[in-house]
Amino acid sequence: MRKNWVLVAILLGLCLAPGESGLLAYGLCQSACAAAVVACYSSAGLVFGTVTAGVGAPAAAIACNTAFGKCSAVCAAVFLAPTP
Repeated sequence: MRKNWVLVAILLGLCLAPGESGLLAYGLCQSACAAAVVACYSSAGLVFGTVTAGVGAPAAAIACNTAFGKCSAVCAAVFLAPTP
C-alpha cells in the first residue's frame, strides 16, 4: 500500500510542474488524481464508485470527492491553459 502512495506522490509532483507537455501529461495528471481518490476511499474502508453523494454519504467519501475535484481542476488549469 505504501508503494501506491509513493507513485501517487510522484505523479502529482509531475502534475504541478508547469511545462509544455501537452495532453499526455494532462492524462497522467488525471490518472494520478484517480489513483489518489481510489486510495482515499480505500483508506476509509469504502469502494470508489459505490457511494452516492446523497444525504447519507459518509463524510470521508465527501472529503475524498472534494479532493478529487480540486486535483482535477489543478490538472486542467496547468495542462489545458493556453500557452503564449
